[in-house]
Amino acid sequence: MHKTSAWPLSEAYVALIVYASLYPFTGWRDQGVNPFAFLSSPWPKYWTGFDIGANVVGYVPLGFLLALSFLRRGIGLRRIPRSNGVAIAIAAVVAALLSLCMEAVQTYLPSRVASNLDFGLNVGGAVLGALLAAGLELAGAIDRWSRFRVRWFVPEARGALVLLALWPFALLFPASVPLGLGQVLERLEATLAEWLQDTPFLEWLPMREVELQPLVPAAELLCVALGVLVPCLLAFSVIQSMWRRGLFALLLVSAGVLLTALSAALSWGPTHAWAWLSLPVQSGLLFGVLLVAILIALPPRGCAAVAVLALGVQLSVINQAPASAYFANTLQTWEQGRFIRFNGLAQWLGWLWPYATLVYVVVRLSRREREPKMAP
Repeated sequence: MHKTSAWPLSEAYVALIVYASLYPFTGWRDQGVNPFAFLSSPWPKYWTGFDIGANVVGYVPLGFLLALSFLRRGIGLRRIPRSNGVAIAIAAVVAALLSLCMEAVQTYLPSRVASNLDFGLNVGGAVLGALLAAGLELAGAIDRWSRFRVRWFVPEARGALVLLALWPFALLFPASVPLGLGQVLERLEATLAEWLQDTPFLEWLPMREVELQPLVPAAELLCVALGVLVPCLLAFSVIQSMWRRGLFALLLVSAGVLLTALSAALSWGPTHAWAWLSLPVQSGLLFGVLLVAILIALPPRGCAAVAVLALGVQLSVINQAPASAYFANTLQTWEQGRFIRFNGLAQWLGWLWPYATLVYVVVRLSRREREPKMAP
């Protein structure tokens, strides 16, 4: 029996919900109000369809993943029968406790308002997700997925599948270079300088001798190509069949292009969804696809080794460039506008996905695994 990917995904999703619920983590204060007083308060007078949809949809994946985790592996509750009804109940209770805690803590944040409506919508969304998981289980779709996973992927593929599932969502946050995740150096330097301001430790902060310079077209082309190559190599490291690798790579590249277009549409408007497809980006996409085709027959461990090299080069190049002024302006839509609830979710995924992938691949390479034979 393979370990289910639903459990680590649900853990990651809980962490993202906590971040989104408490963002921006500033201005904490105690107003002398009971943190659970919102439960008996009147329903809010002002709300929008977007707020309702966001509160429901935001908890649907959590309910789905929690119920699926219990149905597949029991999530540690081995003495409880793994029935659909119990799975739905457990998902609803866990989601309710999480939402209750988040609403209560929001009482101490000036930028957030604890709401019984939000609490009810969160629980309702989780129940909908759990019902979806139970319905798929009854229809046999989960068992078919298990058989599909056995045919397509190596046994120890859970970590790679989790990372591959998160990759499209990491692309939703606007990046200064399309498919260029992990650009953290500039913000990290600014954050450290802010934290150490008015302290003697500020002098210990390493200072760059030269300012970060914008990427030349060739460097941008390289970053885009490696942004295409890395997730494909990660997939190749857990897929043995050549034709399955090719199909999966096609789906990955298509998802990357479409999610980048969606990010541009959310940031600048639907008419600018494809404005990011400049000549260097187009050339980088073609070069990346060519590299994928060349490396498609590489053994799984070889793919993992090349992925480490590709990640190292991409992160090194992309962190030598600053975020453009135009890119900085687009972030205001996310950080101050209607996407504020999703800002932390997508931003942290975009920052951390390459580094999490690098750690995962290095750990896999450090293990002694029997190299399976490549299938046609």
